[in-house]
Amino acid sequence: MRLSTMCNGRRPDARDQGERRYDEEAGRFLLTGSANLATIPTIADSLAGRMAVIPLLPFAQAEIRSSPGRMLDRLFAGEEPAVEGEVVLGKDMMNVVLAGGYPEALRRASVARRVSWLEDYVTLILDRDVRDIANIDQLDRLPRLLNILAEHAGQLINNSGFGSALGLSGVTAQKYIAILERLFLVKTLVPWSNNRLSRLVKTPKLHFIDTGLLAALREDELVRLSEDKTRFGALLESFVVSELMKLASWSERRMAFSHYRTKDRDEVDVVIEDRRGRIIGIEVKASATVKADDFRGLRQLQDAVGERFVRGLVLHDHDRITSFGERLQAAPLSTLWSM
Repeated sequence: MRLSTMCNGRRPDARDQGERRYDEEAGRFLLTGSANLATIPTIADSLAGRMAVIPLLPFAQAEIRSSPGRMLDRLFAGEEPAVEGEVVLGKDMMNVVLAGGYPEALRRASVARRVSWLEDYVTLILDRDVRDIANIDQLDRLPRLLNILAEHAGQLINNSGFGSALGLSGVTAQKYIAILERLFLVKTLVPWSNNRLSRLVKTPKLHFIDTGLLAALREDELVRLSEDKTRFGALLESFVVSELMKLASWSERRMAFSHYRTKDRDEVDVVIEDRRGRIIGIEVKASATVKADDFRGLRQLQDAVGERFVRGLVLHDHDRITSFGERLQAAPLSTLWSM
């Protein structure tokens, strides 16, 4: 049985009735919503011990293409990266990134209709669902903040700068970003830390869950991105982070996501760590060419963790896998869904 309105906090009487039914008919109810129910106080309190939370992110490319989507599991199991199936390159990859993964958006017959759906979706979320998870006085600032964040996707979070642009304090901007994260619109990657390294940046990094939505907010389209690879690079990085999160979401292996960056600006875009402390590092490049210098951050990470380092990959716009040292390879972006 599906009960979406009962759990959204707008009908306390229905929620109370629901609690009794949950106890009497456990396992029969599917509660849906666009926010993380565990972060809504009235819901989290009343359903504590009664519910299991399953995040449903937009479709992964592995789901869209009916491929296994086991890259992370296979890498943690010690397998080498492999090119399996069709490799997506160039403008075809740009179109994949621009489309995103929202099912309803993907069903739209044209780019214009897809963008229109995405704009309507985010407007509805910000107008309606924010009230379920937080009481904020300046609700009208959220759409403007989201647009500012879109222009800073893939960058370190600057709460003071974001707040200043909207006449808000840095603390308030941080609170609003947390709300957007609870609505599954953005994702903050915490900085990776290690006692052996003293020059690590300790600032979180910002990404968007869906690059179709991100592109719509930034008014990005194929021609513009073809002429500006730097701009596409920021979009691509969020795409890879989102795809990796989706792969992790259906794995039985628990994984934590972070990013690595030093004060000298050496970095690894995504650091994935399992419960045994083993690490996979992923760097993202929008170009077809990869140089040894592109592995500098990955090598630093490898040196810092030693045998816990399972694999370091630079995912880029190419169709072959190239070795750059022990457990270090450049691999096609489509490895994300072909393995």
